[in-house]
Amino acid sequence: MNEENINVQNEAVSQKTDKKSPIQLVVELVSIIATSIVAIMLIFTFAFRIVGVSGPSMMNTLVNGDWLMVSAFITEPERGDIVIITQPNSFNEPIVKRVIAVGGDTIDIDFETATVSINGKAIDEPYLATPTTTDEGAWQYPLTLKEGQVFVMGDNREHSSDSRSPDIGLIDENYILGQVLLRFSPISEFKIFGDYDYE
Repeated sequence: MNEENINVQNEAVSQKTDKKSPIQLVVELVSIIATSIVAIMLIFTFAFRIVGVSGPSMMNTLVNGDWLMVSAFITEPERGDIVIITQPNSFNEPIVKRVIAVGGDTIDIDFETATVSINGKAIDEPYLATPTTTDEGAWQYPLTLKEGQVFVMGDNREHSSDSRSPDIGLIDENYILGQVLLRFSPISEFKIFGDYDYE
């Protein structure tokens, strides 16, 4: 048997060895799909969450029925962030609100002029659906927050139970589930939410 014949035979054996049975292909496919599902579950468990909006308190920024992607990584909340809060409240459910003031800030609200001030400076709130004219009686203003606390309000101030109310009150940072990154549904209203700091 010459060298050429040996090479041809080796190639034939190699091709036979490389061929996989249908069962092996199915097992590999199932393994790939299972690994992908586990990876996606881990990502959405530890990095991102999907949250639905219920109620009108964040109109016109968010409306009832919107679906949001929320980052679970929020090292320190900032003024203007839209966040999901799990702190126990009278509604017995998580709420979505905007951070208005953080630990160390002094917030003052003039309900006659609907002016919200942080550290003595009136803030610009172009996202509001309704002005801040309702005092729900939880606090005397100006109010200084302790470190680790945030003051939150909805963008639809006349239809929002938030930190102005004793039913919600000041929020402990440890109860912030995450920051809203984007609205992905309805797809026609897709929007990415960036940082909005008042300073």
